[in-house]
Amino acid sequence: MVTDSLEFSVVEGWEQLPEDWTHLDVADVAVDAQDRVFVFGRRQNRVIIYAPDGSFIDSWESEHFTNPHALTIGPDGNVYTVDDGEHTLRKWTPEGELLMTLGTPGQPSDTGSEKSADTITHVGPPFNRPTKAWVFRDGRIYVTDGYGNARVHRFSADGELELSWGAPGEGPGEFVIPHSIAASPDETRIYVADRENNRIQVFDPDGGYIEEFAGLTRPCGLTVGPDGHLYVGELGERSGRTTWLRAQTPESPFSRCSILSPEGEVLARWGTPDSCAPGSFYATHALALDSNGDLYVGEVTYSAGGKNGDVPDDCHTLQKFERVSR
Repeated sequence: MVTDSLEFSVVEGWEQLPEDWTHLDVADVAVDAQDRVFVFGRRQNRVIIYAPDGSFIDSWESEHFTNPHALTIGPDGNVYTVDDGEHTLRKWTPEGELLMTLGTPGQPSDTGSEKSADTITHVGPPFNRPTKAWVFRDGRIYVTDGYGNARVHRFSADGELELSWGAPGEGPGEFVIPHSIAASPDETRIYVADRENNRIQVFDPDGGYIEEFAGLTRPCGLTVGPDGHLYVGELGERSGRTTWLRAQTPESPFSRCSILSPEGEVLARWGTPDSCAPGSFYATHALALDSNGDLYVGEVTYSAGGKNGDVPDDCHTLQKFERVSR
């Protein structure tokens, strides 16, 4: 878990979940400018807000949450949720007041997809099971779309579709489940976690292909630090498998976290086959950083294997890693 400049230590027992509350999956986690931690839970379908010490602050729910997949806090402080079951992106105040909806609730776009990426026959407009949003400082919104499409969409701050790019496949600018998205600090590079192609693809803000970073195993979660380093959650080979997915790289059957330089060099990487041990992972799905450089990792433990009995019910779904070197 150590490089010359990066060292993290898991904070055991960090989350102080209210009594009788559970979240079988943590679909996403994000941190606002006050270092409050927003957790988007699946199954219970709620947003939970924690203080940096893990104490509970508040929560809110919505009838619109059907299968939560992603939560992003924009530079404006508002909350952007992506729900792949409802086929929408929604913008909220931090208190849960709905401000904007993109996509037609409950209506996927026509891509030929029948609930899985291998049935996509053609690309479509927004959305068919979208996966993640990233918001620029000027309010433009980039969305990966996702399980039932193979595209990235860019919207203006007021929700007008400006452009889309991508197609099913394995070549440059093609995707098999574009699962997450983030931008460099100067907003000149867009990083897309192309999950089932085992890579991160890099684009300019207008969708022009730049390069790719390989050597990953099903990258799911993705965020970028102020130093430009990429924090990547890799699902691994054994979690969340379906019969049609192609063979994966044999080096990492288990889930792990990796830190890459802006050029794609691996700076740190951790995770072990003991998936439920503190500091290891079963199904890394989301990552977020706070102002101290501490890392929060959410996992979809139930969806990826717990529902089949592959891991115990008490296997972790949210962990905090404290950065111990600066």
